[in-house]
Amino acid sequence: MTQIVISGSGLYTPPFAVSNQELVDAFNQYVDLYNEENASAIDAGQLAARQHSSSDFIEKASGIKSRYLMSKEGVLDPDIMQPLLAERPDEQPSIMVEMAVAAAEQALLAAGRRPEEIDLVMVAASNMPRPYPALAIELQHYLGAAGMAFDMNVACSSATFGIKTAADLLAAGTAKLALVVNPEICSGHLNFRDRDSHFIFGDACTAVLLERAEDCKVAKPWHLVASKLTTQYSNNIRNNFGFLNRLSPRTRFADDKLFRQQGRKVFKEVLPLVCDQIADQLAAQGWGVDGLSRLWLHQANLTMNQFIARKLLGHDASQEEAPVILDRYGNTSSAGSIIAFHLHQQDLPSGARGVLCSFGAGYSIGSLLLERG
Repeated sequence: MTQIVISGSGLYTPPFAVSNQELVDAFNQYVDLYNEENASAIDAGQLAARQHSSSDFIEKASGIKSRYLMSKEGVLDPDIMQPLLAERPDEQPSIMVEMAVAAAEQALLAAGRRPEEIDLVMVAASNMPRPYPALAIELQHYLGAAGMAFDMNVACSSATFGIKTAADLLAAGTAKLALVVNPEICSGHLNFRDRDSHFIFGDACTAVLLERAEDCKVAKPWHLVASKLTTQYSNNIRNNFGFLNRLSPRTRFADDKLFRQQGRKVFKEVLPLVCDQIADQLAAQGWGVDGLSRLWLHQANLTMNQFIARKLLGHDASQEEAPVILDRYGNTSSAGSIIAFHLHQQDLPSGARGVLCSFGAGYSIGSLLLERG
């Protein structure tokens, strides 16, 4: 059987760090303005008064302390409450491709490869800037890569689904060197006026290079030992924004065109599925949990990750066992588990084993078993 390895990874971190308190200050200013402007309707019982947020509430609810954004001025303006990113001419690279190029260059350097050696480019992300041309084809062009390119969207599981798909194409001989990138400007679909979610997301881009083990140039790549992808339909995490919105002008700016979720239902329904999938995968591979060096889990919510790690390992996981990056990056959708992998794998020796797992809207779950060469 053809062995596929991850030979390099990369990370682009946006320029603007935004703390919980900065978000809270802007949100609370907005709330005060809203309540003042709608005082009569609120007093008459026609509208409910909006409630303040707080840094303590955010950290307790999510474990997030800060996040990085591609644009922050509009987000922190109570009259705007959204990122401000100018649309670029068609002749210029898009902002998400710029992010992807930066992450890809790091991955290429780590793998000892050149852009022209890439013959498969996949952009796997939950937030695409347009229907076509594919962002992956644009990235292929600006990198100077060859072969083929296409986009994939499986929400927060896009990265793990992309890695599995690229590995299958490599094993089949369809490609020799695959680049999977995950550019996420999650702030663009976030409702910064919603107390329950205004703090959740951050922006980032990750990249991984995959190739056949016999072609790999690095000493200790990560072998993709096993992978499993699962989907199950649910409306509990949803975003209705799309090209058909323009056909219904009265609703095109409604809140459901932004991110929304029923968090308690997601927690209750998704976590058992994730735990069972990883446990079954480990058992099928004959891997015991005592032999796992690391869990690189989807960085959506600290309590969720702690629950999964405790269920699998049988004890509360340390930062070394299940590294957390969402405290400073926030939820970066498909990029989150790859950020954890990129930042927390260099210390592991040959023979170390780990699980890379993401889960999210769909529902979708992607879990990969990795072993260091």
